[in-house]
Amino acid sequence: MPNRAPVKKRKPGRPRVNPLPRMEQLRVAKRAQRQRDRAAGLALCQVKLPTNTAELLRSAMAIPGFDAELEKFLGDAVVKVRDFPTLQLLCWNRVDPFITDRDAFGLYERNWRFVDTKNMPDLERNLIRRLADRYGHGVVNVQLSALRAPRRRRNSCAQALTPKSRHAV
Repeated sequence: MPNRAPVKKRKPGRPRVNPLPRMEQLRVAKRAQRQRDRAAGLALCQVKLPTNTAELLRSAMAIPGFDAELEKFLGDAVVKVRDFPTLQLLCWNRVDPFITDRDAFGLYERNWRFVDTKNMPDLERNLIRRLADRYGHGVVNVQLSALRAPRRRRNSCAQALTPKSRHAV
């Protein structure tokens, strides 16, 4: 009888095609998935939400065009500080690149004396109008002293030395 090699007993299940262990296969597949998502401009965002809200969000994600609606909502609710030069100056002490629209409106109102309306871009002007309509009922609540130019006081010594002028200062 010829000398035969011992027959390996076959294991049940799928045949092994990939030489890598299963954990390594999963790691490689996940890396490839992340690269595909990154190339498509997608990012993973994990959020803790109440169960009801999470279920609603999961269901809504299946609706075509929901992501565009969500992006529009977030565009209205959150302001990118870098897009607005005056707001960027008012946010000098903040690190976050985004601010809620309610906070932006409050910053504009509280710091109106630093706002240069003459050199303000139209995009920022429209933002302030939109925020005033939403949170200020169409009005930006600004102190009148912030709108007026400061009054100059005459020095009593200077009055005595200069002739009286007919123009009010």
